[in-house]
Amino acid sequence: MSDALNPETPEELVETEEEPIKQRKNGLYPGVSDELAESMKSGWADTELHDLEPIEQAAHTAARRAALSARFPGERLVVPAGNLKTRSNDTEYAFRSSVEYAYLTGNQTEDGVLVMEPNRTGGHDATIYLLPRSNRENGEFWLDGQGELWVGRRHSLTEAEKLYGIPASDVRELAGALREATGPVRVVRGFDAGIEAALTDKVTAERDEELRVFLSEARLVKDEFEVRELQKAVDSTVRGFEDVVKVLDKAEATSERYIEGTFFLRARVEGNDIGYGSICAAGPHATTLHWVRNDGAVRSGELLLLDAGVETHTYYTADVTRTLPINGRFDALQKKIYDAVYEAQEAGIAAVKPGGKFRDFHDAAQRVLAEKLVEWGLVEGPVERVLELGLQRRWTLHGTGHMLGMDVHDCAAARTETYVDGTLEPGMCLTVEPGLYFQADDVTVPEEYRGIGVRIEDDILVTEDGNRNLSAALPRRSDEVELWMAKLKG
Repeated sequence: MSDALNPETPEELVETEEEPIKQRKNGLYPGVSDELAESMKSGWADTELHDLEPIEQAAHTAARRAALSARFPGERLVVPAGNLKTRSNDTEYAFRSSVEYAYLTGNQTEDGVLVMEPNRTGGHDATIYLLPRSNRENGEFWLDGQGELWVGRRHSLTEAEKLYGIPASDVRELAGALREATGPVRVVRGFDAGIEAALTDKVTAERDEELRVFLSEARLVKDEFEVRELQKAVDSTVRGFEDVVKVLDKAEATSERYIEGTFFLRARVEGNDIGYGSICAAGPHATTLHWVRNDGAVRSGELLLLDAGVETHTYYTADVTRTLPINGRFDALQKKIYDAVYEAQEAGIAAVKPGGKFRDFHDAAQRVLAEKLVEWGLVEGPVERVLELGLQRRWTLHGTGHMLGMDVHDCAAARTETYVDGTLEPGMCLTVEPGLYFQADDVTVPEEYRGIGVRIEDDILVTEDGNRNLSAALPRRSDEVELWMAKLKG
């Protein structure tokens, strides 16, 4: 990786609020002759993009902003994208904007801020504040580490207005304007310390939390654009699972990391990234719910629990799990446990329907698993007693699903009464993912059970008349899984 500018430059550069571009204290760049500075100012073609069309979701983001405006009339609303975060020394993590900002604008660039300014009609005027293209007159575009020749071209403010359908202004002027602003303000916290500092004496944690909760609950029901994006994410994820099955022999020769890397390639080729850290858990690692170290052995005769999802370029993620026999065939005990989880998932999926309670699919799946554990003699019945005391949870461990969308655990700030205790509606998308996990050191179960973990997870859309399994293209039944794997392995 190239070092910015040259070794003697950094200590000579300063940055102030009035002069945000890094410049030498005497106004010149060290090691840059006047002739070179003048040369770099000219001789560049006009690259302004004049025929841009609005992004696909622009109409949907406008509707979302209208709903936000109606909820908080007369109040200034500030929604930041966030800033780059340092990974180590002078390198940063790949940027991902706040979900709230991307949901309302469709923009994903660092340092962006959406401001909803109340107007006299009772509504709001939206402005998206962005960094404009890096300046050619003062040399920012080639001398600054975040300039165009270092990190790539940003859209101009005019281009941004066309793309997102929102008036755009220079974000470097925003903090000062917010300090001088009057009237009630709410801000989405945790993403831009500079913006929060400018508002420190104008906002309260309680009022800001109300804004965050509203934006979380607004995402409970997906519009048609969001449903299409979720299906796109799932379809890519299905192909990623197929990729993994085809290289299981190579994973056996290396480690779980071969599986992780294989799926990641699909995510980067067809999407933005993985939606969360892939769980590539072979053998006893499958009993650790969030095994993301992915550094263990992959052995024939054991199971692979693969929990992974592709994130689309618009941030919508799939979340799918399959438990696969590494050699392509379940043994008798693996099949018994797998089939029990499949039966529980079938009961859970059947309970997903409009008008049903969110908790219904969890209860339905847990009942089946409790019945199996009693039947196998692993816990003393009757089943009602087991469920009342939650005794099955020693081996089921987690809830059976969650909302899905721009976050893998979407709508996390929603109130309990609208989410966990709420009623399902058409357009909601959630996972159904029961599992059984017999820890390697669990002496309460027969030795042959120990180290076996099974989870099956699908992404389910609530429809007007029931539900649709977005990930149905991936086999679930044990015999279908074996046939599918045999076909892929050739």
